[in-house]
Amino acid sequence: MPDPFPARLERFGSVDSTQAIVAGWLAAGVPDVCVAVADEQRGGRGRHGRTWQAPPGAGLLVSCGFRPTWLDPRDAWRLGAIVALAMLDAAEEVAGLREGALGLKWPNDLVADGPDGTLRKLAGVLGETTGEGGGGAARPAGAEGIGGGGRLLTAVIGIGVNVEWAERDFPADLARSMTSLSALGGGRPVDRDALLDGFLGRLESRLEALRGGRFDGGGWSARQRTTGRRLAVEVGGRVVVGTGEGVDPADGALLLGTGRGITRIDAGEVIRCRLA
Repeated sequence: MPDPFPARLERFGSVDSTQAIVAGWLAAGVPDVCVAVADEQRGGRGRHGRTWQAPPGAGLLVSCGFRPTWLDPRDAWRLGAIVALAMLDAAEEVAGLREGALGLKWPNDLVADGPDGTLRKLAGVLGETTGEGGGGAARPAGAEGIGGGGRLLTAVIGIGVNVEWAERDFPADLARSMTSLSALGGGRPVDRDALLDGFLGRLESRLEALRGGRFDGGGWSARQRTTGRRLAVEVGGRVVVGTGEGVDPADGALLLGTGRGITRIDAGEVIRCRLA
């Protein structure tokens, strides 16, 4: 019989971090794929130490643990990409949204188009890895190579989705930049269990393809909402402004058109990417 997918799945009420739970499982020898789901995270985090919080029960907070020793460390960013794509497809179906209603904002956000032409954040993805000869620090798992040493040992990919969060309850300072599945659906309830099931089913097939050397680079590129928009990308101590010309599905880099031609930006270098 085939191995169950995931090999371990546990649900929690309130925890500090599902990332830490899954990382502990992997360190203790739990096989992949192992998944932790929580109703609330007290210490949820995003890129560069930013916080990620939602009211209890308002989000789907998931961390998935992998042992991708079969994956070239330069391609480890693709684990984050397939997690994001699996969630996009599941969210559109479960929330009753039209195909293509949701997209990606390079390097690691799931977004929807706002009525004022902005992008509204629905979810964020974060990846952490360990590699042979060293440990991995928190990195955006959406668009760059991750992993230490010559071999990738473990990867924990977390995703937090705003699900049952009413628009009227959005924090005032974030209301114009965020959204939720229930808000996008006109206030209709969204079943978090159905969303989780849909996500895991799609993740299993995408992971199987990746194990076989197949990555949906075309689908990942086509869902990028940064393409064709004016962007301001903070890299180190400077901001580069230009037009998104797409992404490179070979290595996940952003292609930014400036007055000097096309600039390639690796997500491991970027601090923030926003609409200019």
